[in-house]
Amino acid sequence: METGLVKAKTLAEALPFIQIYDRETVVVKYGGHAMGDTETARKFAADVVLLKLVGIHPVVVHGGGPQISRMLEKAGVKSEFVDGLRVTDADTMEVAEMVLSGSVNKELAHLITSEGREADVRGVGLSGKDARIITVEKAVRMKKDPGSMIEQAIDLGLVGEPTEVDPTLIQALINAPEDYIPVLAPIGVAADGKTYNVNADTAAGAVAGSLGAKRFLLLSDIPGVLDKHGELIREMTVADARRLIEDGTASGGMIPKLQTCIAALESGVEAAVILDGRTPHVLLMELFTEHGAGTLIH
Repeated sequence: METGLVKAKTLAEALPFIQIYDRETVVVKYGGHAMGDTETARKFAADVVLLKLVGIHPVVVHGGGPQISRMLEKAGVKSEFVDGLRVTDADTMEVAEMVLSGSVNKELAHLITSEGREADVRGVGLSGKDARIITVEKAVRMKKDPGSMIEQAIDLGLVGEPTEVDPTLIQALINAPEDYIPVLAPIGVAADGKTYNVNADTAAGAVAGSLGAKRFLLLSDIPGVLDKHGELIREMTVADARRLIEDGTASGGMIPKLQTCIAALESGVEAAVILDGRTPHVLLMELFTEHGAGTLIH
């Protein structure tokens, strides 16, 4: 009886938040090492199904860096990274597409379908190549030469930056009478027809902007944005985020994550959240509790 009351109380307390997100779109970037753990991935899939069943429209964009690295290692191909982006030649691109659009994408869509079987909620695996969802141009990065301090362009190979996202197919799926959940691999196509690898954070932010999402949830291997003392910052504005980048509080991989969130907000997303994907039920904690679970940027 006591356990039942606790569960009922939790559900009752979630009601105001469920109403806030009713029929709203929430884009979730799922990645990091949490993807490699089957049980964590299954719990994530179940939480996404729950979001759909309470009236939210979840859209999942996934990464797969560790899985690509393992496959390249097996093939004897060494990876080089610049600013967190994998330098991608034709052979690497072939492996990246096989892993992202193939094994990772289909397994995640399958997990969602399995967890939603009783209510007939189904994951639909897509790539940014399908229906020209993600159009890209070749990414360019500049780096200073240590000796001359002159900036030089770094050739990243087949790495793309989204220039346009066509949300038509995604919208058709989330608004269909059936309960479909789009699961998108971060692969894009350029105007010349070439296939490009896209950073999953960047792809997810662009998709969230194109959909005018209520929330863009960026799941990673960190609890959120930390201040100079290592404490979690619960909430910040875009101006705060820019300041953290400028004064060096945000460093390394946190900089592109913040930049992605800023770009999503400027494209029409209401708020973005950086949170720890390794925490069980972190999506539910963020959306349905008063204090959330990561760093909210608005």
